[in-house]
Amino acid sequence: MTESKIREAIAKAVNDVREKNPLAPSITNTVTQDFVANAQLAVGGSAAMLYLADECEAIAKVASAFYINMGTAMPFYADTLPKTARALQENKKSWVLDPVGIGLSTLRTGILRQFKSYKPSIIRGNASEIIALAKLWGLLEDTGGQVRGVDSTEKVSAAKPAAIKLAKFTGGAVAVSGEEDLVTDGKNSIACAGGSELFTKITGSGCALGGVMAIYLTVATPFIAALTATTIFNQAGTKAAANVETPARFKIYFLDNLYELTAQEVADNFRVVGSFENMFDFSMQTTELKNILG
Repeated sequence: MTESKIREAIAKAVNDVREKNPLAPSITNTVTQDFVANAQLAVGGSAAMLYLADECEAIAKVASAFYINMGTAMPFYADTLPKTARALQENKKSWVLDPVGIGLSTLRTGILRQFKSYKPSIIRGNASEIIALAKLWGLLEDTGGQVRGVDSTEKVSAAKPAAIKLAKFTGGAVAVSGEEDLVTDGKNSIACAGGSELFTKITGSGCALGGVMAIYLTVATPFIAALTATTIFNQAGTKAAANVETPARFKIYFLDNLYELTAQEVADNFRVVGSFENMFDFSMQTTELKNILG
């Protein structure tokens, strides 16, 4: 796959979603449902927020992709989430996992341990969550360290080995969110720059990103879906921050930009820095970006 082919694949994913209006249901953080759904709609997809196991199992048979976010864990998730993941696997459907708050409770830990058998197509999280999941699944030596709620205590660069191991294990892709993001399929790793500090001032930007990855997963491979979602988020965030300086207005401008960006604009935001096998970098900036992942 060449740089030009990746650009073509990104543009195709953006256009295909807008033409097909695909459904990607979600079990997600109750605090962020509105933002997740609106982001999915803004890029051209269709949203459905679910809780009950029977509903999730039923829709897993017809939806092309699904989003599972550990978010605000409910007691009944012990039943709903494993059954949904099993149904997705049995029906050969793609899905995105966001292991929010991994390690905070035995409920989360138990559910996430079960997910190892169902191999999500995309795993999205912050650096600490990705490292913790790789340790939980026995892919990385557990040397301690903790996740602080939904916040990361590690840099994205520190999560690169864990992300690569997870991607190789699942055969899909892993996206690590931070000041600069990482998207990897286990062989190719891409450093993604852009966005805005204002993302940290609104609730649910990471959850919304996972939901949009699920939308693109309905029309593209896990690697391209994760890359397309990350690219359009960073570009929309950068453009929004250029116009506003406050969180509420930023959120509105951000959603508007998700809706207005053309497929070509999103694809043009991708460019290569270094060899394809090692690292890519893209940004809206015109200056050369630092390769943070070494």
